[in-house]
Amino acid sequence: MTSEIITMPQVQLGQSGPMIGAQGLGCMGMSEFYGETDEAESRATLERALELGVTMFDTADMYGVGANEEFLASFLAAHRDEVIIGTKFGYARSPENPNDWSLDNRPEFIRAAVDRSLKRLGVDAIDLYYMHRRDGVTPLEDSVGAMADLVTSGKVKWLGLSAVNAEELRAAHAIHPISALQSEWSIFTRDIETEIVPAAAELGVTIVPYSPLGRGMLTGQAFARGLTGDDARQNFPRFSPENRDANMRLVAKIEEIASAKGVTSAQIALAWLYTQSGKLKAKTVPIPGTRKRARLEENVSAVPIALTAEEMEALEPLAAAVQGIAV
Repeated sequence: MTSEIITMPQVQLGQSGPMIGAQGLGCMGMSEFYGETDEAESRATLERALELGVTMFDTADMYGVGANEEFLASFLAAHRDEVIIGTKFGYARSPENPNDWSLDNRPEFIRAAVDRSLKRLGVDAIDLYYMHRRDGVTPLEDSVGAMADLVTSGKVKWLGLSAVNAEELRAAHAIHPISALQSEWSIFTRDIETEIVPAAAELGVTIVPYSPLGRGMLTGQAFARGLTGDDARQNFPRFSPENRDANMRLVAKIEEIASAKGVTSAQIALAWLYTQSGKLKAKTVPIPGTRKRARLEENVSAVPIALTAEEMEALEPLAAAVQGIAV
């Protein structure tokens, strides 16, 4: 199956946002965390994504300590009317203190953070602005209230949250409409299905699953090529030596289904997510991250793949057997 023949389906962002491609692109790895990067190939990947119907591009102010937003600026300048840019605030990490992973949701922090992101991205308004994580201290009335003020002032168009629970989503939505919820969701990580997905579906919030390929684990590639010294996944429990064999046996089950279907395990993982979200009646735009055009094309080619009831049933027990937490 080739990405050349795909017409990308469209999904509405939130209740009143634009129609966007049913698959987005996570840009984090283009600047940090997953080993050495190739800037020229990353730029080519951005352009190819747009050609294939990907219209939502995801970043955050802390990816590369601002470098990822700066990297995207020239792409945005060339295609501003064609793309939706989503970025996030919340981590106190800065060029002066790159190891400060503390969280800050205070209104004054948000107001300063959005101005920094606007400058780095080179845009007049951020399309989708997420609270990256809750700090556990600042009331939602204050933080979401400050985000709502950014919409009123024209600095932000739509609001998003990341990694909140159903109660927090409902509370935030009551303060100001939330258009997107970004949470981890994949064959191996399904915690959000019990309460969060139904809440988002009820509220009309678009779910933006991050790590839909399990940070590469569901492709088998992360293990096949090994992890380099600066790859953050070496610190993640699921990638630890003691959990490797058990998890690779689960990946092998995905590969069996993929082989029988004539596709890749990554495509099965993404097709599963589309099928599962359809069953749960949730609007979903996964954002698999990649720095390579070939991998992008493979991911986009998963959009029209239909999984049978038997294939879904075979994949159903995998999440409960995964060894190690996601991060």
